Amino acid sequence: MRKLFTVFACLLLSTSLLAQKKKSKTNVQEPASAIAKKTLSHDVYDNWKEIPDKLISNDGQSVVYTLNPQEGDGKVMIYSLKNQKTDSVSRGYDLRLTDDSEYAVFKIKPQLNVVKALKRQKKKKEDLPKDSLAVYHLKSNALLKYPNVISYEIPEKSGGWVAFQVEEAKKTAEKQKDSTQKETKKKAAKKESETNGYRLVLRNLSGKTEQFFPFVTDYEFSKNGSRLVFSTTGNDSSFVSGVYSYELSTGKLENIFKSKGKFRKIGLSEDGLQTAFIADLDTNAKTQIRLPKLYLWKKGQETAQKLTDESQTFAPQGWLISDNYQPKFSKDGSKLFFGTNPKPVVPDTTLLPEEIVNVEVWNWQDKRLQPQQKVSLEDDRKKSYLAVVNLDNLQIIQLGSKEIPNVTLDKDANNNLLLATSEEPYSQEHWDWNARRDVYLLNLKDGSKKQIATALRGNPVLSPNANFVTWWALADTAWFAYSVKDNKTVKITDNRTVRFFEEDDDHPDFPQSYGAAGWTEDERSFIVYDRYDVWGIDPNGNKKILTNGRNTKVVYRVAKLDPEEKFAMKGTILFKIFDAVNKDEGFALAGKTPGAFPETVVKQAFSFSNPVKARNADKLIFTKMNFQNFPDLYTTDLSLKNISKISDANPQQKEYAWGSVELIDWKAQDGTPLQGLLYKPENFDPTKQYPLMVYYYEKNSDNLHTHFVPSPIRSYINYPYFTSNGYLIFVPDIVYKIGDPGKSAYNCLIPGVESLIARGFVKKDRIGISGHSWGGYQTAYLVTQTNIFRAAEAGAPVANMTSAYGGIRWESGLSRQAQYEHTQSRIGGNLWENTQKYLDNSPLFFAPKIQTPLLMMHNDDDGAVPWYQGIEYYMALKRLNKPVWLLNYNGEKHGLTLRKNRKDFAIRLYQYFDHYLKDAPAPLWMTQGLPMLEKGINQKLELDK
Repeated sequence: MRKLFTVFACLLLSTSLLAQKKKSKTNVQEPASAIAKKTLSHDVYDNWKEIPDKLISNDGQSVVYTLNPQEGDGKVMIYSLKNQKTDSVSRGYDLRLTDDSEYAVFKIKPQLNVVKALKRQKKKKEDLPKDSLAVYHLKSNALLKYPNVISYEIPEKSGGWVAFQVEEAKKTAEKQKDSTQKETKKKAAKKESETNGYRLVLRNLSGKTEQFFPFVTDYEFSKNGSRLVFSTTGNDSSFVSGVYSYELSTGKLENIFKSKGKFRKIGLSEDGLQTAFIADLDTNAKTQIRLPKLYLWKKGQETAQKLTDESQTFAPQGWLISDNYQPKFSKDGSKLFFGTNPKPVVPDTTLLPEEIVNVEVWNWQDKRLQPQQKVSLEDDRKKSYLAVVNLDNLQIIQLGSKEIPNVTLDKDANNNLLLATSEEPYSQEHWDWNARRDVYLLNLKDGSKKQIATALRGNPVLSPNANFVTWWALADTAWFAYSVKDNKTVKITDNRTVRFFEEDDDHPDFPQSYGAAGWTEDERSFIVYDRYDVWGIDPNGNKKILTNGRNTKVVYRVAKLDPEEKFAMKGTILFKIFDAVNKDEGFALAGKTPGAFPETVVKQAFSFSNPVKARNADKLIFTKMNFQNFPDLYTTDLSLKNISKISDANPQQKEYAWGSVELIDWKAQDGTPLQGLLYKPENFDPTKQYPLMVYYYEKNSDNLHTHFVPSPIRSYINYPYFTSNGYLIFVPDIVYKIGDPGKSAYNCLIPGVESLIARGFVKKDRIGISGHSWGGYQTAYLVTQTNIFRAAEAGAPVANMTSAYGGIRWESGLSRQAQYEHTQSRIGGNLWENTQKYLDNSPLFFAPKIQTPLLMMHNDDDGAVPWYQGIEYYMALKRLNKPVWLLNYNGEKHGLTLRKNRKDFAIRLYQYFDHYLKDAPAPLWMTQGLPMLEKGINQKLELDK
């Protein structure tokens, strides 16, 4: 028998080899469709990549981007648009390009596996490897590296220079320490630290020369690249503590302020001729009330001059100069802005910890709720109120105040008017998230203020040349323009011929606008949007339509290519377009024919990002994606005729079964026409039946062309994972009626599911539903109203609207009342006026009706939906002996952030639905639970066979 088996095996082997030989000679290949693709599993996540950063050089010849796996070492990719060649540098991040298009500058991380290995050896943080700095020449591909880099800067509008701080290697520092101790035993060697500063390296990239400055604490380039200013604690009498200026063109180093102390927040004028900084000259570190001072240096002066300090007379008595606000010059250099603040409240350091009483007093007259104050505590401690120095006469004017705290600086800050707002008179209206505010104009020459609007529900914006203030007024559902010259406010839209408010808004509140592109450069026209089109409106309300989208239901929006340039609706104008019917996107161009509507040049079944243009060349980069295609990088010119793909982030995707998505239509129970998305497995067969997953969150049909990479989940299901594993996914749009959010979800979703069952390819007894937050609430409600679902998952659900109404959103400190009265929960009134609506829409009160197994994920540090909401529901279902599980990832908030927890949740969620919808064995955590004694030791993910 053994001999016969051996002969038979040899015959099989020779036959196989002969077949392969013949196949090789005739060059016959197996068709791609016949090659079995793999299904996605949890172990593919780490190597799936993303492109978080993407830049194009000003000359339009290089595209540089980061390509990072979800976990592991990424790289910087350098692509030449000139010769279509690609280079890469491992582990690069924090990417910038020099203004002259010569260099890419970025940091390089240590190898992740090396860092992890050292951490497992319990190495201290200071003993772990540090970042390096990379300077990559884009023309020659030459690469320079510098180890142990802490930070770096390059001039914004000039090339040729880089400055970076480095930390001395430990061995070098120890050698220097030994040498110093041999020379003198009187004084310990000064060590680099965050307080003492680190060595600063200034490198001339073209001349390849370097300058070194010791113990630098802060440094800044002027925007035009003419000057570097830095502060240092000094090393000896040859390099004293103070502030220094280095002129890059001449190499001249000047000590512009000589003193011990702390120097922070260096600000330079754009031309580099002026420098301001904050100095704290008190060397006693234990002093609680610090007394910062503002200094100004101008080129040609020997030393910086003090502008003001704690003895100031322009602000309220006792106010100090803020060391938390970086001084900022206007673009023309005529004004210097800085911050002030009231003298801080400090603790009594003589008290012992056991003598200190920590109590919160919630007073009914508090302007802000105590939780709000707690959330903003650190910001409040660092809060600055804007002041200005008119540099022609050194007049100082306090602009911000406790009564009018919010003063907005425009981009260039050249104007003599600034916009200021105050919510203080209305701050007790915690039940309304649409804050009311008074609006003022502040005169920077004399400090006078003029109130131009009262109790406005809207966000005012000052035009670039300060001739107008515009805002969308919620209560009026209209745009307004205030003329500074005429002291006159004009309602410039009226919604008679076209509606400028969101037409399909279904909240019990004033609808928002569709937004605006802003004022044109000459301020003759304000560019606003309706649902589909772009309009130019003059300050008197005369309108001109600039696009023709409404008739074809195509949405037009201005694609601003250079955020630095002032907006001008002339010449060639690029518009992003979106087809509201089939969800295709693309671009249209206007300007070829004067007065003509934009001409569509690209329209595809993809979603496009807003293009980024090279500053000095006719080159664009953008991404495009759909469900099957990752948002890779593409390039073209302004004609958009020839589009080229320049990245391929995830070539491994073609090895896996993926799926497809299509737009579907149905009608709600009340006849409302609805749309949704249906995701299908690859090689979908309509004659077969598949398990169905339902996921939803308000409206998602416009996201038809969104790509999802396989990844651990934060809160919602991963679509390609489910389709790859043989599931259908239904994502329905929900339209709400005020007062009935739960019934609205049923009205829209259930008929959609039934319409899919009627098509014959859905296993009607294998349907699951999942939702998080607002979707979690609706899922918790739906399982009390229907048994159509075999299993359900509700993440962070509100179970009891009566108790949730009076709670706090802990992440912001805001009252939850507005959520129910005006926003997402859509009850439309308070608890006392609409008690029955709150009861009718609370799943908790219908818990006995539930027959669907329910998994919940609700974390104990959730700052959006109180954790006790999940507990209330869990306790009710446990009391009623209903199958229910609650996952609480300790310390996590509304959605998971830690990757280890996201991976764990993904596994548990898919195990749960595989068990109920595909009859897979249940995992031990479902059948046996996870005792607290085993928490963090065993996970019980094994299947119970």
